[in-house]
Amino acid sequence: MPEISAEKGSLVLRLASGADEIEACQHLRFRVFYEELGASADPIAADRKLDSDQFDAICDHLVVVQRGTTAGERSIVLRDGELIGTYRLLRQDVADKHGGFYTQREFDIAPLIAAHPNLRFLELGRSCVLEPFRTKPVVELLWQGIWNYVRAYDMHVMLGCASLEGTDPYTHALALSLLAEAKAPPEWEVRALPSHYVNMRLIAPDAIDQRRALRGLPPLIKGYLRLGCYIGDGAVIDRQFNTIDVLIVLPVAAINARYFSHFGQPNG
Repeated sequence: MPEISAEKGSLVLRLASGADEIEACQHLRFRVFYEELGASADPIAADRKLDSDQFDAICDHLVVVQRGTTAGERSIVLRDGELIGTYRLLRQDVADKHGGFYTQREFDIAPLIAAHPNLRFLELGRSCVLEPFRTKPVVELLWQGIWNYVRAYDMHVMLGCASLEGTDPYTHALALSLLAEAKAPPEWEVRALPSHYVNMRLIAPDAIDQRRALRGLPPLIKGYLRLGCYIGDGAVIDRQFNTIDVLIVLPVAAINARYFSHFGQPNG
């Protein structure tokens, strides 16, 4: 397996190793998504305190570990420290062998993939970080891990759902309207499935306070915007996870070159 790991101070990023560490990621996701953010658990998930689905077994899982911490009673401890963050990655070649991407449940991504037959897509999903660690260094380390993975497997396009907390679009009217202005050009357009489509243009473009809107966005979405991502047309309300989902599409070729001095040059 290619080298993906990275470090920043006491933080270590690497790939999860084995079923036990994947289960640890599922426990962390349950804590964040269900216990903190109010997702609705079925009886089995609630009993086991796991957020899991059929995609976990075919994905790679990034983990962020904090070394040298005093493990609390509820800490999830791996071999090298406390698990504080995770991100799930699914390559197109793997997805094609197992029924497709998770994202296609909410967004019509098939035309996009078909329009770029020579490009390799990577799906990003199930991002979560424990609340005390939702800081710039952790977000940057997650991005470094994703970028290392992209380079190691020579991926060309990243896509996946990113979420705003809650299910009322008008609570996020400013943020959603700002994201709508990052709509993809025609060759990268993706729409939410008609049965799920929620209009994101809730405020007129000339009435958007960009600074306020950016403050209302999660750090991960702000990071992708800085890198030059496109946003899909339409949001999706995910009532199980108590979120409003938007689609991120980030072609490697669209990334602002100034970031390569920090994260490394793309392949090719």
